[in-house]
Amino acid sequence: MESTPTSRAGRCTTVRFRAARHWMAAFAAVLWLAAPSGAAAQPGRGASAPAASALPGGDAAPECIAPAKPGGGFDQSCKLAQAAFQQAGLTQTPMRISYMPGGVGAIAFDQIVTRRPAEPQTLVAFSSGSLLNLSHGRFGKRSVDDVRWIAAVGVDYGVVLVGRQSPWKTLPELLVALKADPGRISFAAGGTIGSQDWVKSALVAGAGGVDHKSMRFVAFEGGGEAIAALKGGHVQVYMGDASEVFDKLGPASPFRALAVLAERRLPGPLGGVPTAREQGVDIVWPAIRGFYVGPKVSDGDVAAWTAAFDRLMAAPAFDEVRARHGLFPLALTGPALRAVIDRQNREYVELATRFGLRR
Repeated sequence: MESTPTSRAGRCTTVRFRAARHWMAAFAAVLWLAAPSGAAAQPGRGASAPAASALPGGDAAPECIAPAKPGGGFDQSCKLAQAAFQQAGLTQTPMRISYMPGGVGAIAFDQIVTRRPAEPQTLVAFSSGSLLNLSHGRFGKRSVDDVRWIAAVGVDYGVVLVGRQSPWKTLPELLVALKADPGRISFAAGGTIGSQDWVKSALVAGAGGVDHKSMRFVAFEGGGEAIAALKGGHVQVYMGDASEVFDKLGPASPFRALAVLAERRLPGPLGGVPTAREQGVDIVWPAIRGFYVGPKVSDGDVAAWTAAFDRLMAAPAFDEVRARHGLFPLALTGPALRAVIDRQNREYVELATRFGLRR
């Protein structure tokens, strides 16, 4: 849905939208190649299973830090790990979840690097949004080399959400309204300008012929707050992720999903929601979700976490737990995970440069 631009600003929007679209198509292909289709994607298949006592931290209860307030994607990631490890019998005590909001992951990242760098029992949830913020300086001088990446446990996809009472029933209807009066529509997201939710908003605005500098954008500290604002009618559109909204839809839901930003329709509760592509808007936004630990965690403890996640993700029961938390199949650890992170980081730098986000 790329109309012929009628102004210099319009030409700029179209070029940026097209460039971002091609970049996301390439990234989607990377994730497709990395999806669990064989031993290379899930190195833990067939490996010997570590005992629960082999998990890092000894007698200390494992902790998962969600770097935002409750209710968003980071929260879902930690709850997924908590449920999966407990169900698999890999933890003697339930994994503790703690919340560390601030800078959409920046505060947690800095805390782990500077104050808690050697805690073997502490995982921190990350997403592609974390990598995007790292790539254009939103975490200060921090980089992907400052922590130790453990596992990617699933892939998420962007979703366009509106209130049930909204006049828009389809994504094209929203785009028509956006083009007619950009100031009437506020995009809400769990992140500031430059975050992945902001980028998704900018891509949708661009598809409607609106320059990203002209769109109204309201930032919240996490998806939970943004969804609450949408429910209260304070904003008109929420650009979030499937894992954040899959359990909030239904006949009596106060929300309506206009589109998922995936290559094809998603299974499960969002199965009835058309893709943006089906509606003539060529936007795809996949996002990996996973965990990292501090930079001074030992090689032995990193290996123990890797072995535990390999075993966990190789079990058929994990697929069910992952689906219950709104994520879709992806299982990466070790060099395969680092290769995807490095490539994603390079391409996010390019995307951020095109949108003028680099600091």
